[in-house]
Amino acid sequence: MINVDHVHKVYPTRQGDRVVLDDISFRLERGEKLGILGRNGAGKSTLIRLVSGAERATSGEITRTMSVSWPLAFGGAFQNALTGLDNVRFISRIYNQDYRQNIDFVSEFTELGIYLREPLRSYSQGMRARLAFAISMIIEFDCYLIDEISAVGDAKFHEKCAIELFHKRGDRAMLIISHDTEYVRNHCGKFAVLNEGRLVLYPNFDQALEAHNHNLHLNT
Repeated sequence: MINVDHVHKVYPTRQGDRVVLDDISFRLERGEKLGILGRNGAGKSTLIRLVSGAERATSGEITRTMSVSWPLAFGGAFQNALTGLDNVRFISRIYNQDYRQNIDFVSEFTELGIYLREPLRSYSQGMRARLAFAISMIIEFDCYLIDEISAVGDAKFHEKCAIELFHKRGDRAMLIISHDTEYVRNHCGKFAVLNEGRLVLYPNFDQALEAHNHNLHLNT
């Protein structure tokens, strides 16, 4: 279970404090898939980072009783001076995994070829995302955090991601944020909209989409 209880996140700026998340509360049980819609800058990625533990909330509490992934396709924790293969070895050792078996999987999944032996600083954003997703799949988590994975790669890569996530790991909890509303509709059973720092849960996708579209109209 993940319990987000009255969480606030504030970033200081030269113009004063900026409230990104304002009194956010929700619960995600084992096996549930929560999709969150929201416009650019609504705080979706910030919320994902807080749930992952990469950042701390300004106030409120996040309780985790199951293992939680880092945001899929997020390569911020990689070592840029190391090669893709070296990063696979590094993550494998942290989680006590057989790095040789993991290298085979990552090589086949990413199709990065010779670039796996190049430093990450030479990677494009898409290449980093492919590597990050593949490395995420070599570690088994109870809950996966999915941040705009549908924006990465081509149709073939999307199909491979869907097989790994929703077929092989369909029993896991997932927190999904995406601008692709159909992706959220197809893969989630719970729905929420994040707007101006406030999160509202809806009983079905259609109501969530209507609220999301209304917010987009107000901010154009």
